[in-house]
Amino acid sequence: MVDSIGSQYQNYSPTQLKGQQLGQSDFLRLMTAQLSSQDPFNPVDNQEMVAQMAQFSSLAGVSETNTVLKSISEQLAAQTALLKDIKAGQAPTQPTTPTT
Repeated sequence: MVDSIGSQYQNYSPTQLKGQQLGQSDFLRLMTAQLSSQDPFNPVDNQEMVAQMAQFSSLAGVSETNTVLKSISEQLAAQTALLKDIKAGQAPTQPTTPTT
């Protein structure tokens, strides 16, 4: 079965997201090829198929989380740099005591 899938996609190049990562469309193409090439008298186990889909879904969630965390990190770095610039430009202030 693997050989038949491999022969169908010999000249196929995966979508380039970042580096050598496969995207969602690549996963769907591979899953479609797997389903179309399977033996109808010995199909892929449902649990195995669901596990593959859950694994891809989890990976997509982790990838999105990494993107969000990178954005937050960049914002924090920019805010820290801004605060340093603000502090460097101001003279130290003496604490004031409230008058009653």
